[in-house]
Amino acid sequence: MESSSVLVVDDEKEIADLVELYLKNEGYAVLKYYTAEEALACIAHTPPDLAILDVMLPGTDGFSICQCIREKYTFPVIMLTARSGDVEKIAGLAIGADDYITKPFNPLELIARVKAQLRRYQRYNAGKHEDADEIDFSGLVICRSTHECTLYGKRLSLTPTEFELLWLLCENRGKVFSSEELFERVWKEKYLENNNTVMVHIRRLREKMQEDTRHPKWIKTVWGVGYKIE
Repeated sequence: MESSSVLVVDDEKEIADLVELYLKNEGYAVLKYYTAEEALACIAHTPPDLAILDVMLPGTDGFSICQCIREKYTFPVIMLTARSGDVEKIAGLAIGADDYITKPFNPLELIARVKAQLRRYQRYNAGKHEDADEIDFSGLVICRSTHECTLYGKRLSLTPTEFELLWLLCENRGKVFSSEELFERVWKEKYLENNNTVMVHIRRLREKMQEDTRHPKWIKTVWGVGYKIE
């Protein structure tokens, strides 16, 4: 079976080399670059299966690379940053990143997150299955086997995380999920207090669905409880 390819972009050579070493030890093919320009050229020619982007790069930063990726591709993006605050994390998630890790980090934790994101991505892009799972109601069609989602016939370009979040809500129409429940079921990690990850992804989904933020038709906020689709 062909190994997955991982794009690593970090201007700190020691970190890029360390990440490359751990990824190769796990059998991944690594595309390593130190500048945004080189990385963007690589993506245009050979899109990877996952990208690990440092936020702080000379010239064009990691956020800009992520934005460029999301204009055309849905493969997972993990952001690296030296800052521990929520502002950068929220900004990265808002433009399409799937995960975020703060420097200094444990390489084994990064590898675990890479594996989790690739499993999720490959699960929803595995092509045709014997039984295609599809939900079709009121103009929203979401198919789990092909990782495709359309709204009134228009295709929505969703990341694997956005897709899984929307699928969970659609599969349980009318049920209210708390942010904690959504986070632990979609991200499969323990929910920490003041975690804004779910809120940011819900906002992104609403934007892609062109929802009226004050009166959303699809993803409803149940104040003090959580979110639901009905």
